[in-house]
Amino acid sequence: MIHILGIRHHGPGSARNVKAFLENLQPDIVLVEGPPEADALLQYATHKELVPPVAILAYQTDNIQQSLYYPFAEFSPEWQAIQYARKANIPLRFMDLPLTHWLAIKDEKAAMISKQKDGNTEVNNDAVLVEEEGTLPTKNPMQYLAEADGFIDEERWWETMFEHRLNNENVFTAINEAMQALRESFPKQHHKEDQLREAWMRKIIRQAEKEMFENIAVVCGAWHGPALTNMPKAKEDNDLLKGLPKTKIECTWIPCTYNRLSLYSGYGAGIESPGWYHHVWQHPTDDGSLWMANVAALFRKNEIDTSVAHVIEAVRLAESLAALRNLPKAGLHELNEATLSVLCNGESLMMQLINKELIVSNRIGTVPEEIPKPPLQVNIEKIQKSLRLPATANFKDYMLDLRKHNDLERSIFLHRLQLLGINWGTKSHVSGMGTFKEQWRLQWDTSFVINIIEKGVWGNTLEEASNAWLIHQCNQQAALQQIATLLQQVIPADLSNAAQAIAQHIQNVAAATNDIIELVAVLPDLAGIMRYGNVRKTDAEMVRHIVESMITRVCIGLPIACCGIDEATANKLTEDCSSINHSIQILQEKEYLNEWHQCLMKVAYLNNAAPMMRGFAARQLMDIKALTNKPLHQLFYSSLSKALPVADTAAWLEGFLKGGGTLLLIDENLWLIVNDWVQQLDEESFIQALPLMRRTFSNFTQAERKKLGEKAKHGGKNALLLPQLATNFNKDRAIKSTPVIMNLLGYQL
Repeated sequence: MIHILGIRHHGPGSARNVKAFLENLQPDIVLVEGPPEADALLQYATHKELVPPVAILAYQTDNIQQSLYYPFAEFSPEWQAIQYARKANIPLRFMDLPLTHWLAIKDEKAAMISKQKDGNTEVNNDAVLVEEEGTLPTKNPMQYLAEADGFIDEERWWETMFEHRLNNENVFTAINEAMQALRESFPKQHHKEDQLREAWMRKIIRQAEKEMFENIAVVCGAWHGPALTNMPKAKEDNDLLKGLPKTKIECTWIPCTYNRLSLYSGYGAGIESPGWYHHVWQHPTDDGSLWMANVAALFRKNEIDTSVAHVIEAVRLAESLAALRNLPKAGLHELNEATLSVLCNGESLMMQLINKELIVSNRIGTVPEEIPKPPLQVNIEKIQKSLRLPATANFKDYMLDLRKHNDLERSIFLHRLQLLGINWGTKSHVSGMGTFKEQWRLQWDTSFVINIIEKGVWGNTLEEASNAWLIHQCNQQAALQQIATLLQQVIPADLSNAAQAIAQHIQNVAAATNDIIELVAVLPDLAGIMRYGNVRKTDAEMVRHIVESMITRVCIGLPIACCGIDEATANKLTEDCSSINHSIQILQEKEYLNEWHQCLMKVAYLNNAAPMMRGFAARQLMDIKALTNKPLHQLFYSSLSKALPVADTAAWLEGFLKGGGTLLLIDENLWLIVNDWVQQLDEESFIQALPLMRRTFSNFTQAERKKLGEKAKHGGKNALLLPQLATNFNKDRAIKSTPVIMNLLGYQL
């Protein structure tokens, strides 16, 4: 005899009904809606380390991103059916359409739609409902049952009728009759794939009958029940299933989270409140008191005052709301409304905390180590365990001290994962490669497993896969800036093979390019690697010869590159040269310094160069005292000459003052030159120069701008820097204090 158990895919009431029905029936075989390719994984279902929520991950071997999840929670009816069959030691099979056909059909359909769109032809959508005359099935047919029973929302109706009720005699008969009535009242043209699924389910049921099983329990989605009860001839199903395409499929168990099980994650059969359903499964007789106690504990954990009186009052209010609505007990909606009114004082923001931590929850499952997995996944999990970095569904912050061996290994591990596109860890604060601190925030997501499997083709270990993947990425890049960025990312990941290959590629591309501006943009990053690489115990010398050749080429070609460029290019070039100057100063290599200073001297006196670059070069030479006193003032006067266009002089001044405005406060001669230049501008020239001057002075600190304003207010004299003599100064008392001061300083009079 065939027993059809129509269920909701994730619901504590349905799970409880399935468990009770099977224990009472004691069937010979259990058939569960699921992928037949995963039958081999069912042997692990009763393993003590396979703790839900977990999921069967099925993926197409030649297109790994084409994958499907089959999640199970403890309150999933399918999970309870699987557990019963395994413990009773009776045959257990998945009975849905094999994914080897399902995913192949999806591939063909996607290719057909793409082809039709490319040909500008209309794409037929076989998912459209077929309406009978006088009917309008524009909403979920289950909605009509809910409305007939006085409910607005079909989900809430199902929850009240099936998930919260404890006494459900003949519930599966009632569900099957209701689904039969809906299918007859609202005939629906199924997707071809849906028809294939039900045909395959019937095929598996017939096969079980041929094998002489007498009591066959079938656990499937409620909507499929009538299609499995009233079966057509076998020939019709066989004809429908004939000639289906195939593809290769692999399956494995992976940990899942309640967040992934939720409707908000995009999961088609998702539910709004997996955390609440877990509570209902664990405590079916709770009247709301235990739930409210959990809410109060959550609030206290987050330093929100909540008293026992609040909890009692909230439970009473929820019960009153349930009574007014003719409900047998308070559900989640009533408890939420009571919580919002009593515990949250009407503040909906606090409800977001409850929704995240309790209603949805971030519970994560576990899987046994012996479950077959790709080698790369095994290696990553082994490293996770050795570094004590557990995969959790909640955010977890780590402050890493790179001077400690374990923290350094953690950093290398997380950087390698990032390079492979597995963003388990995110840097919440980055101070630069030269620091000893890194702060990471970790949160595991089940989708990372797909990325791990996909990158497994590049190597069996994380180091091997990372090296191979980065070398492949490098070979795909032609722009010098992008290749240099890859090298920066490789250094903290300690990937010597990839680093050497990328460094060689940079050298080859740099040697072939004639674009000095591109070299200028890349050079600071490479110099930074030379300076800071050894902080992570990596070999930074591999880029030394690249930097040496680049500095020489930049110093030779920069003066010419500064000529004939527009304002935007000049501004970007000035910023990049500022970075180069900083990097060369940090490296403190005498040869580099000499070449760079000679280059700056040429730029400063090159009339055809961009004014901003000439001003920048003059400022850097002044800072190192290569340009002082009379030569500096002469250059200043000539660059701010009245004979030059106002825009050029303003751009020169902007380049000169990029290092800050303190110079104008200290050097009176330079201040007078700038002040006189501004005063001699006529109205039209002043209006033309004003935007450039405002941009220049906006880069100064607030204190610098204030002091410059005070200086201009006092006629050019720096009133704030002049000593202010007190009017009531007592010379005799000052003389008496002199011996004491000298004694404190260690001098004897």
